[in-house]
Amino acid sequence: MPLSLVVLLVSLPTKEVTAQIAIAEVIKAGVKKVIKALDLRVQRLQNETIWLQNAQKVLENTLSKLKLTEIADWTNRQKELYGKYFDELVRVKAAITYYQRIRDITQRQMDIVAEYQRAKSLFSRDKHFSAAELGLMEEAYSGILDASLKNIDQLLLVVNSFKVQMTDAKRLEIINSVAVRMEQNYQDLKRYNASQVSVSLSRAKEARDLNIVRRLYGIE
Repeated sequence: MPLSLVVLLVSLPTKEVTAQIAIAEVIKAGVKKVIKALDLRVQRLQNETIWLQNAQKVLENTLSKLKLTEIADWTNRQKELYGKYFDELVRVKAAITYYQRIRDITQRQMDIVAEYQRAKSLFSRDKHFSAAELGLMEEAYSGILDASLKNIDQLLLVVNSFKVQMTDAKRLEIINSVAVRMEQNYQDLKRYNASQVSVSLSRAKEARDLNIVRRLYGIE
């Protein structure tokens, strides 16, 4: 057998492994970019929520100082003036309600990132997964995280809707839709991680190191 052919056959597996690792690193870098984008968007939504929480305090203090029953004694001009004022307060109150719901959704988004980071750390320490398999996991995570990023973008659309025209019904439709999809993303991630743990436990049983793997994942 020619020496060049021997070298090729010997080096081929190494090249394949190197390629798999390189691909995994590219995917990992993509996931990091998605997480960074998520962090920036979530921070923006949290800042908006804090602003509205402060606005709520001002609103409630103002309303506590006013007695709506006194409006009946005012002139028509006063009624019109303060009527517009209270209409604006009601609109702000509705916005605060939206943002409280948005805050809950962004918390679920942070749960998704935390679950990803936890699982990634554990799987990377599990000797029952190859570099290629870890790369496939990153690809699956990338898809889930990217989907949740699009959900955050939808919430930002609701944020911006208070600067442009959008009906309350449309806002609620978007928020409810995002909440459902975000929860689905989270449950998909949990199920995927659970399935990978099951794979590891099965392999550990065959390798007779089941107790080591159970301790790794905190399984009693």
